[in-house]
Amino acid sequence: MIRRDFLKNSLLTLPVISSPIHSTNQIAKLTKPIIISTWDFGKAANAEGWKILAANGRAIDAIEQGARVTEADQSNKTVGYGGYPDRDGRVTLDACIMDEKGNCGSVMCLEYIKHPISVARMVMEKTPHVILVGDGALQFALANGFKKENLLTPDSEEAWKNWLKKANYAPVMNIENKQYQQQPETGLFPGSIDNHDTIGMLALDAAGNLSGGCTTSGMAFKMHGRVGDSPVIGAGLFVDGEIGAATSTGVGEEVIRCVGSHLVVEYMRQGNSPREACKKVVERIAKRDPIKAKTIQIGFLAIDKFGNYGAYALQKGFSYAVKSSDEEVVIPGESYFN
Repeated sequence: MIRRDFLKNSLLTLPVISSPIHSTNQIAKLTKPIIISTWDFGKAANAEGWKILAANGRAIDAIEQGARVTEADQSNKTVGYGGYPDRDGRVTLDACIMDEKGNCGSVMCLEYIKHPISVARMVMEKTPHVILVGDGALQFALANGFKKENLLTPDSEEAWKNWLKKANYAPVMNIENKQYQQQPETGLFPGSIDNHDTIGMLALDAAGNLSGGCTTSGMAFKMHGRVGDSPVIGAGLFVDGEIGAATSTGVGEEVIRCVGSHLVVEYMRQGNSPREACKKVVERIAKRDPIKAKTIQIGFLAIDKFGNYGAYALQKGFSYAVKSSDEEVVIPGESYFN
């Protein structure tokens, strides 16, 4: 056999790499189903979503039902019912949801509806649109059977009135006291100044399908009409059924500037693990504006199509929750600044 034919035949017998994700991320096993979410309060949301996944249900259903738990928790001042209002005293909610096929729905600046994640899903499934906002989103929700409710709870209203005395908009890093006890020296609750505890959720079901969701009441005491990254497909959430999914939390303006969650997924497409992909995006944000990066928090959470997951944040204090048949844990996130 001549050398040319030998080389040709040898190439034909080489193994084919089916996905670019294999290049630097060796897969030890396939972990599914699994559900993960941002922050320690994601543990309760995961538990609800797991009921669906454990019964071989769809990832998209697990995401919706899990997110509804956090939206209904009035002790959580940064998501849903009981969330801190904007500077005009109005509670406006943002949410989005996305499945493995690229189907997605979003609502922005939605008032009076306790479960914006469910409205977002209905936008995805019942309209030709991706996003509905403000009064239009409310009109759509009411026309489809959602109940109009007052979302401003007495303690959130009190915190807002105390904030009005100085009207100083200065968000800080992370909530250290998860009990949301009022601080006597300021009259505020920790969540009123640490106001970016969005919940982002990602799930892989038994059939191997990915979905994600993100829901928030946004920055406390924000300008009326402000929308952060949470309901923006590609910024606060992105799902690619062939590669993986990512979500974010923190100061949304900075995540929007780099279309953060989409960028995480693209780094995974290049072969990076979920953790490494999150880290690369955080590093880009930190290097773009080093001074600002030291004063804000941003975190990313990602999962690939094999069930491998990882996270990375700018500052210490970020955490994420994981639930599978093997584990139910809250994990401290790694950070750029130590």
